[in-house]
Amino acid sequence: MHRGLRCFRRGRPSRTWYARSVIPIRLLPKSVMTILREAARHALKRPVVGVCAAATAPDGRWLLIRRADTGTWALPGGTVEWGERLPTCLERELWEEAGTKVVALRGIAGVYSEPSRDPRFHAVTVVLRCDVAVPEAPPKNPLEVTEVGLFADHELPDTLAFGMEEMLRGARSGLPPVLE
Repeated sequence: MHRGLRCFRRGRPSRTWYARSVIPIRLLPKSVMTILREAARHALKRPVVGVCAAATAPDGRWLLIRRADTGTWALPGGTVEWGERLPTCLERELWEEAGTKVVALRGIAGVYSEPSRDPRFHAVTVVLRCDVAVPEAPPKNPLEVTEVGLFADHELPDTLAFGMEEMLRGARSGLPPVLE
């Protein structure tokens, strides 16, 4: 572990030993990201399939998580594991990242596949609309998620991680699912 690296949680240096070895993506030089992206492209050879939740709490507020690697807000979600169905993945990710459970699955808000959207790899992301319970537990992995928030429409951040503001806009519109 390199002792000179620091990971910041909630704007403060982390004192947790395992967090000191993580470099937030936003701090990596562009040249390093280019090399990592190219290595991932050769290793994976296929896009990664992911799912994220455009989720609302009982009071109508939108559920967002603050990512530890970028420090920005995002829709909760993650990659589908081998043998896992999309609804099961969504339920697992919501519990791990936001400490909440799905109350009702309302359908597909969109499928997003723009290769340059996520700087880490090419991802095909299925956005599912759902209703969730009020979060009852903290995020399971503080290296991935530092905070969970509920936002009214007028409180939503202007920018979300990895171009997710377009995903949320599509889910909020109530229009037919987006296919990108």
